[in-house]
Amino acid sequence: MRSEEQQPPGSSAEAPSFLIAPHSSLAHWLRHLESLHPKGQAGIELGLDRVARVKAELGQQRGQRETCPVIVVGGTNGKGSTCAYLEHILSYAGYRTGCYASPHLLAYNERVRLDRRPIADAPLCDAFARVEAARVAAGEVPLTYFEFGTLAAWEAFAAAEVDVVILEVGLGGRLDAVNVYESDVAVVTGVALDHTDWLGPDREAIGREKAGIFRAGRPAICADPQPPISLLDHAAAIGADLRLIGRDFGYFGDKTQWTWWGGNGLRRGGLANPGLRGAQQLANASAALAALDAVKARLPVDMQSVRRGLIEIELAGRFQVVPGRPAVVLDVAHNPQAVAALAANLGDMGFYAKTHAVVGMLADKDVAGALAALAGKVDHWHLATLAVPRGAAAETLARAVADQGLGGRVDCHADPASAFAAAREAAGENDRILVFGSFYTVAAVMRALEERP
Repeated sequence: MRSEEQQPPGSSAEAPSFLIAPHSSLAHWLRHLESLHPKGQAGIELGLDRVARVKAELGQQRGQRETCPVIVVGGTNGKGSTCAYLEHILSYAGYRTGCYASPHLLAYNERVRLDRRPIADAPLCDAFARVEAARVAAGEVPLTYFEFGTLAAWEAFAAAEVDVVILEVGLGGRLDAVNVYESDVAVVTGVALDHTDWLGPDREAIGREKAGIFRAGRPAICADPQPPISLLDHAAAIGADLRLIGRDFGYFGDKTQWTWWGGNGLRRGGLANPGLRGAQQLANASAALAALDAVKARLPVDMQSVRRGLIEIELAGRFQVVPGRPAVVLDVAHNPQAVAALAANLGDMGFYAKTHAVVGMLADKDVAGALAALAGKVDHWHLATLAVPRGAAAETLARAVADQGLGGRVDCHADPASAFAAAREAAGENDRILVFGSFYTVAAVMRALEERP
């Protein structure tokens, strides 16, 4: 992506004086983004019309096909990990990477990463100013928080002249703002039940929405071992170059090393297990390697970069174990499939006398289904109310624990920080504290850990 993709000076994308000052603080800009939708950051309105109008006003993606490969990553779980593998491997291979992911934990800048690092405030605010000017010029288009941020991320990547753009789908795929951009390769990590109010009641409906990021004639990677028929049918209908795990690529190995395999007998062997914890990470890493194989003519990578990218990787809140005693595990798992994987990972940690769970969830999630994966595995539930739009009350979580007979003592708390404080007070040095259920929950506990003396 090169700077000529930006709207030239003097165009409609220049901010007139009556708009927010281009050099306003990031906090000011984020308040403005939230003000554009009645539900603020939590506002969801699927559809591409609004974002496409402002994208056109900005003149984005002119010449992109010749200058900058784009990789789009969707799926119910594993999107963030797969994006992180891609940006680490490509960065170590010498490419300037731009990665857009959501949501953030502690700071909005985490959503827009340049060369694996959160973007600085100044270039992010500059990007916001260009998007706002275009939004107004296009007729005061009522962008959502996510739509505005998606357009701004592209502006930031163009200004930085990145060599590759990696875009993580926010919700679904077909009608997600990220899908307004044309990808060179699209990845669906897996399909499970989540966001059913928006995407449909079953895997077939959700699979069709996820498959909406595929493009005719271009590589479409699917790492779900049992992909929905709807996904397969859509890929065939549009003529996508569908590549399935277990058929066109895959992996095998043991606890010490593994091998990735692809088409035409390609092998990448002797790989150390990924730096991110959990058995499911081999599938995520395999999807990333399949995507890189699909664009190797434009973005060749060497084995040393692959090895470094897989090992030297950190991603906050993905089965993140905080050093010290008692052990603290942070995981943003918030749906049944993700919590089931979390439960399996806990079983591989070794012996702990007791497990204390700090949980806060959004009300529109499958609360009962998610918590059920930990039946009999938690000794003490510290349930927290999330005082955010869509947040569930601690008492709602408590009813789910009781109704399903999940076992363990139950205490309700006003917020995640209070729940974590209570868990630390109750836990012995040979115990572990598990924090999960929502990005809001994990973020609050991360802040509490930073403030700990």
